[in-house]
Amino acid sequence: MHGKVKDFRKMKDYGTFLKEQFPDFKVQKIAINAGFTCPNRDGSIGTGGCTYCNNQTFNPEYCTTDKSVKNQLEEGKHFFARKYPTMKYLAYFQAYTNTYGEFQVLKQKYEEALQVPDVVGLVIGTRPDCMPDDLLDYLTELNRKTFLLVEYGVESTNDETLRRINRGHTYGVAKDIIQKTADRGIMVGVHMILGLPGEEHDELMRQAQEVAKLPITTLKLHQLQLIKGTKMGREYAENPTLFHIYTAEEYIDLVLDYIQYLPEDLVLERFVSQSPKNLLIAPDWGLKNHEFTDKVRKIAAARGISLY
Repeated sequence: MHGKVKDFRKMKDYGTFLKEQFPDFKVQKIAINAGFTCPNRDGSIGTGGCTYCNNQTFNPEYCTTDKSVKNQLEEGKHFFARKYPTMKYLAYFQAYTNTYGEFQVLKQKYEEALQVPDVVGLVIGTRPDCMPDDLLDYLTELNRKTFLLVEYGVESTNDETLRRINRGHTYGVAKDIIQKTADRGIMVGVHMILGLPGEEHDELMRQAQEVAKLPITTLKLHQLQLIKGTKMGREYAENPTLFHIYTAEEYIDLVLDYIQYLPEDLVLERFVSQSPKNLLIAPDWGLKNHEFTDKVRKIAAARGISLY
């Protein structure tokens, strides 16, 4: 990227954001698998799911659908409380599409989570095309009583890419529901994947400029990971030339170019994600998330970019 380098000291990491929201205690997200599916899996709009997706890559071992929401939270609490006995928690409805289901079932699961001691709020991961009006009305009321962040998986701003990865919705759908949710006073998070097939540097810089226009509180970025058991993993095996597999250094350069377009008060939750090694095809950088983040900060400093 050319032009003036921006100062990102106003940009917050997720930890700082949570400290501002909850100044009196530490807060940790606990992931939950509430047993939902997706409309591009069950035949409503398609089958097979997103071509890159294998939910095993981000579900902790305790997240199994044979356990209730309460039991999953209690197991997660037990894990963290050994180190931080006074920790409070956010119930993170993470696996698949967590607003896709019967309204009363969704309501029951959210409220079950909030009744667990020391749970102080909800983070709900979902798709842009799965937020009906009655549910948004309910979440608007819930937001007045507790911490609530709705995370939309947008993944790309390019409709051709969204078709190629079998998302089943357009970017226009994402823009509309993000605006609608933010207009209700609900904090919105967005998730984007960098490096999807056909999206090179210039396209991703256009994406960053689109993301910058959205009324969002948090942003998650991560590199495209090719995962065993996915359609995209098979596509890579058959024709690897269709994919740009970034080195760690290339990806850091890409991220630093990308964030130059973002608002300086945005909460940048993460730059990178790490799938289990036994499922990962590529790229395998051999870096843990915190090691990668440290590397980003060092390279940013060398380029004269101030982060956080």
